[in-house]
Amino acid sequence: MGAMVPKRWAKRAVTRNTIKRQIYHVSQLFENRLLAGAHLVRLRSAFDPAQFRSASSVQLKAAVRGELLTLFERAAQAVATPAP
Repeated sequence: MGAMVPKRWAKRAVTRNTIKRQIYHVSQLFENRLLAGAHLVRLRSAFDPAQFRSASSVQLKAAVRGELLTLFERAAQAVATPAP
């Protein structure tokens, strides 16, 4: 599992590291439900610093975790129900 969090979307290193840790943790929960292979999760939009004042706040962690759970659930469902 790879995690890519560009400075462009998360300015502070502590925020980028927090997001990466969340990616690695949630990916372990879905390890058995995904196909074996190399997977990359890339942050594609910014987390608003006005909404998440602290670089590693509980609110930021919850927001990241919620989005990751949705993402990994969709990926796991795609594996479970292949296209015809």
